[in-house]
Amino acid sequence: MSEAMHAGREPGAFAEWRRRSTWVDHVLLAIRAGVAVLLLTGLAGGLTAGTYSLADFVSFAVFGLTMGSLYALIALGYTMVYGILRMINFAHGDVMMVGSFAGLFAAGGLNDLGLLRAAPLLALPLVLAAGMAAGAAVSLGIERVAYRPFLHVRSLAPLICAIGLSFVLQYTARGLFGTRNRAYPGFGWMEGTLDLFGLPVPIPQLVAFGAALVVLAGLLAVVRLSPLGKAMRAVAEDRDAAALVGIDVGRVIVATFAIGGAMAGVAGVLYAVVFKQITVFMGFSLGIKGFAAAILGGIGNLGGALLGGLVLGVAEALGPALVLEGFHIPAPYQLKDVIGYGMLVMILIFRPQGLLGERLASKRA
Repeated sequence: MSEAMHAGREPGAFAEWRRRSTWVDHVLLAIRAGVAVLLLTGLAGGLTAGTYSLADFVSFAVFGLTMGSLYALIALGYTMVYGILRMINFAHGDVMMVGSFAGLFAAGGLNDLGLLRAAPLLALPLVLAAGMAAGAAVSLGIERVAYRPFLHVRSLAPLICAIGLSFVLQYTARGLFGTRNRAYPGFGWMEGTLDLFGLPVPIPQLVAFGAALVVLAGLLAVVRLSPLGKAMRAVAEDRDAAALVGIDVGRVIVATFAIGGAMAGVAGVLYAVVFKQITVFMGFSLGIKGFAAAILGGIGNLGGALLGGLVLGVAEALGPALVLEGFHIPAPYQLKDVIGYGMLVMILIFRPQGLLGERLASKRA
C-alpha cells in the first residue's frame, strides 16, 4: 500500500521535463509546434486543392529522386573530407562546376565525331570519366594548397583558404568560359521519354538516377571492402593511431580528396545531362544543397549523405505542391529553395547530428 502511494507521488515524464527545462527548451518546443501546425495546415490545403493529379505527384517524386541522387553525390565529398579531417571543403561545389565543364568539352568532341548520338551508352561513360578526372585533379590541388600545409595545425586557415579557392575557381572559369549558359549536346535516344505505368518519364532523369546509384554503390563497396577503404575508416577513427600501425595518413587524405572530387565531377555531368545547360555560377547553389544534404543525413556518415540527398531532393520536389500550394501561394515552385534551406536550419537547431548521426561519434564518446 505504502509502495503504491509512493509510486503515485513520483513525478511523471512531463513533470520531470518541466522541472529540468529552461526557457530555451520552451521556445524550441513552441517552434516545433508552430512548424508542425504550418506543415499540417499546408498539407491539408494542398491535398484538398486538387491542383495536381496523382500522375503529377509521381512525376515530381521521380524528379526529386533524380535531384536527390545528385545532391548525394555532392554530399559524399563533404562528408568524406569531414570524416577524415573534421573540416569542411567549401570549394567542393566549384569542383563540381569544373567537372561539368570538362564533361561539356568531352561531349563536344564526341559529338563532332558523331559518337554521341550513334552510341550514347558508350559516350556517356567517357563524358563521365572526363568529369571525374577533372574533379579529382582540382580536388587534389585544393588539398595540396588549402589543407596539407595546415594538417597538423588547429586553425580556421584551411576553411578560409578553401573559400578563397572557391572564388578563384569560379572567377577563373568566368574568365575562360564567360558568364552565359553553355548548352550540353544531346545523347541521341536518351533525349526522349519512357512510358512507366502510363506516365511519361524523361529518360535523362532515369539515366542520371541509375548512374548515380551505380557510382554510389561502387563507392560504398570501395569504402567497405577494399584496403583503401579500411585505411580511410581507420584514419577517420583515429589519425594518430592509424599512423602508428603503419597506415600512410597523407596518402589516405589524398585519396579521399580525389574520390570526393571524382564524385563531384559525376554529379556535374549528370546535372548537365538532366538540365541540358551549365553555367560557371552553378557550383555555389548546388554546393550548398550538397552541404545541406550531408548535414541532414549526418555529416561523416556515407549512408547519411545518401539518405540526406534523397530526402532533400524529394522534399524540394514535392514540398511546393503538397505544402506551399495549401497556402495559395501564386508560384510555389519559386520557393522550393526555401524548403531546402529551411530543412538545413531546422536540422541544425533540433537534430544537429543529422538523421542517421555521425557514425563515429558514439564510438569516440
